[in-house]
Amino acid sequence: MRAVRIDRFGGPEVLVPVEVPDPEPGPGEVLVRIVAAGVNRADALLRSGRYHRAGQPPLIPGAEAAGVVVAVGEGVAELAPGQRVVALDGGRSSGFYAELATVSADNVVVLPDGVDLTRAAALPIAWLSAWYCVRHLARVSKGDTVVVKAAASGVGTAAVQIAAEAGARVLALAGSAEKAAWAGEFGADVTVDTSAHPDDAEVEEVLRLTEGRGADVVLDTVGGPAFGRSLREVGHAGRVVALANVALEPSTVDTRDFYPKNASILGFQLTDLQVHGYDPRPDLREIAERVAAGAFRVPVETVVPLQEARTAHERLERRDNRGKIVLSVAPESVK
Repeated sequence: MRAVRIDRFGGPEVLVPVEVPDPEPGPGEVLVRIVAAGVNRADALLRSGRYHRAGQPPLIPGAEAAGVVVAVGEGVAELAPGQRVVALDGGRSSGFYAELATVSADNVVVLPDGVDLTRAAALPIAWLSAWYCVRHLARVSKGDTVVVKAAASGVGTAAVQIAAEAGARVLALAGSAEKAAWAGEFGADVTVDTSAHPDDAEVEEVLRLTEGRGADVVLDTVGGPAFGRSLREVGHAGRVVALANVALEPSTVDTRDFYPKNASILGFQLTDLQVHGYDPRPDLREIAERVAAGAFRVPVETVVPLQEARTAHERLERRDNRGKIVLSVAPESVK
C-alpha cells in the first residue's frame, strides 16, 4: 500500500511517500481503507521529534481518519466490512497517512448518513477535544460567558459552536481581523482581534466586555504567555481549561491571578484520557449525529493528496489556514 512515512525527525521535507506491506487486523482491531486523514499540530510535533509520546522512526503519522471497513479481527462483533467509519489514533508506528490502517475497534464509530468522509476525518481530534472541554470539563451552560482563544483554529471553531449551542455568550479571540471576523460566522457573540489588543490589552478588552467580572470559562488553546493572560481573564469561580501549547513556550503563572477568585485550572490531553480509560465513542457518535443533522459546521479549508503531505504540513506551520487541512487518500466512493 501507499503511505507517507517519517524515516528521520525534521521539517516537512522528511515526509516521504513509500510503499509498505498491507497491515492485517489483530484481535480486537479493524482494518480500514482510508479515504481522508486529518492533519494536526500533533502530527507536526511527531514529525519533528517534539511530541511527548513520540516513538522512534520509521513512523507513519496521522491520528484521525475516515474510511471504509475492509476486515475485522477476532472478537470484533459490532463492526463489519463495508461500513463507513471515523477512527481515532492509528498508533504511533502505524498511523493514518496511508491507504490502509489497523485501529482498535474501541476507537471506531460508524458514521450516520449525511456526513461525508472528508468532513468526518476532521472530527476526532479538534471536535472531540472541544466537546470534552466545553461539555465535560468546563460544564458550560446557558448564561455562561466563554472566551475561546485561537477561535479560527479547528478546536476554536468547534468550541465556539458547541458553547453557543449550550446557550453561552461566546467571546472569540483570534490573531487577525480576518480570522476574528471568520470566527464570528460560527456563532460567536463578540469577536476580538488580538493583534490589535496584544498582551495586557487583551486582558483589558476581555474585562471590558464582561463589565469587569471576567469570564466564566476561558478555553486556552494557545499556551505559553497566553495562559497567564487566561488566568487574569477568568472571573469568580470560573474555569480555565488548558488543552494545548502551540506557542511551544513556558507559561509563567502567578497564583494571585486565580486563587483569590476561587477559579479552577483544568488540564486536558486526549491521548492521556484514552490511556486512562476514556471511551471516545459515545461523544464522537453524538458529534457526528449533530453534524449530520446540520447543527454544527465542519470547515475544511484545504484538501491535499496523500503524496503531498509535505505541502499540507508547510501550510499548517505557516498558521494561515482557516479551517481544517485534510489529506485525500482515496475517492469517497471507495469500497
